[in-house]
Amino acid sequence: MAEHSGEEKDGRRIVRFLSHGPASVREAAVAGKVLLDGGERGAISVSRAALADLVRAGAIVRANDEVALWEAASAGQPANRYRDLEVVTVDVEGLPTQAIVNLSESPLGQLRRRRTKDGRPFLSEVEFRAGERLRTDYTRGQIMPRTGANWVASVASGRRSDGNGIADLTDAALAARLRVERAIAAVGPELSGVLVDICCFLKGLELVEAERGWPVRSAKIVLKSALGVLSRHYSPQCLERQGAARRVLHWGSEDYRPKID
Repeated sequence: MAEHSGEEKDGRRIVRFLSHGPASVREAAVAGKVLLDGGERGAISVSRAALADLVRAGAIVRANDEVALWEAASAGQPANRYRDLEVVTVDVEGLPTQAIVNLSESPLGQLRRRRTKDGRPFLSEVEFRAGERLRTDYTRGQIMPRTGANWVASVASGRRSDGNGIADLTDAALAARLRVERAIAAVGPELSGVLVDICCFLKGLELVEAERGWPVRSAKIVLKSALGVLSRHYSPQCLERQGAARRVLHWGSEDYRPKID
């Protein structure tokens, strides 16, 4: 566990370092480590395994002894566009997976950086991962906004015949769409709209408040409540562990057993 945590930390350091430009790879004096030399930007020592993982994941490109972020290298765009890239853990089909996200792109990523008055993160890791998981399934399900309030096409009805129809969906897209519908149903209509606006449509908090006529700084409170419900939907085992020590009380006698009609 400690080794995995160390490689994850090195992965974040590599992404941040390469977000300022490419670097050359040199051998380090410590076994299992390499040096990333950025010239005037200095050099950092990182895990060889962490670097290899990012190359295999396609996050960075390595050509001989030169490495760079894949997007910056392939698009030929200034590296400073990616200064908010960070390696985070997200849920992909229920499994924790390392991924690179642009925190400046996602309102959820920006909220993840905020702290409460007592110094704790405003969003817990579980809440952040729940929001990113909803966004992933929303994208994979090929759900597009429609005119009116019915922003999710019902999978159960199967009556649509347009470009987003059920017949046009792959099995993976259909499964993702079903997961979105179950998640939205679990959260409820009062909170689900905020989740979709911020996590899926990437609307800013101020825009959501303006569109809904809400007071300033109220959207983040509603969002946190929604993410709390969503995280319990995705990870009910966490709730079970929290309540494991609690005894279930009832008014029946010791040998009481409920009857099922």
